[in-house]
Amino acid sequence: MIHLSPAAISEIGRLQLKQQPNSLFRLAIKVGGCSGWFYDMSFDQNVTMNDRVFDVSGIQVLIDHESLNYLNGLALDYSEDLMGGGFRFHNPQSIATCGCGMSFSMITPISV
Repeated sequence: MIHLSPAAISEIGRLQLKQQPNSLFRLAIKVGGCSGWFYDMSFDQNVTMNDRVFDVSGIQVLIDHESLNYLNGLALDYSEDLMGGGFRFHNPQSIATCGCGMSFSMITPISV
């Protein structure tokens, strides 16, 4: 489904401890941004009937039903450079990304 690099796992764990240690990592896509879609990451204590929960290398990841098809095959990485740190999204369904790397356009989603 999705892959988290060791650096992404470490950073998500660090951020999770600053939020609420028992929260789950929520990953979604939403309409917006300069390329049509953007990635949304948050921490959540609530799992709805619309969510699927995945254990990805020890991180509990919540993905809502609408986002699920668009995130299939996503690889999430984290890296730091001279401009600071940030998450990097590598989505095989993305056909173009904007300069910020958070907004993208994509091909038609594949059913999961």
